[in-house]
Amino acid sequence: MSCPSRGHSSRISLAVGAVAGGLYAARVIPWIIIAVVAVPLVVVGFMAMRRNTAASEPSHDATARARTEQEFAEAEAYEAKWHEEDKERYHQERLP
Repeated sequence: MSCPSRGHSSRISLAVGAVAGGLYAARVIPWIIIAVVAVPLVVVGFMAMRRNTAASEPSHDATARARTEQEFAEAEAYEAKWHEEDKERYHQERLP
């Protein structure tokens, strides 16, 4: 003989299982979306930045190096000239 309470309990356990499965899916689906969408986007972005950085690196040929050295020398000469002019202006401002 079958007990009616036993059939009722199996329906309850199926319902509880369905609810628990739904809660599990609700917690897991966002992580699956992150893994499938966000991670590849981050990887592609990283690779693009790496490629841009490599492209913007200065070339190592002799003419580019000489031009860079010349620009640095000009900048240092201008800085020394400006520093001397600033010293004179500083003394003029301090001593009336």
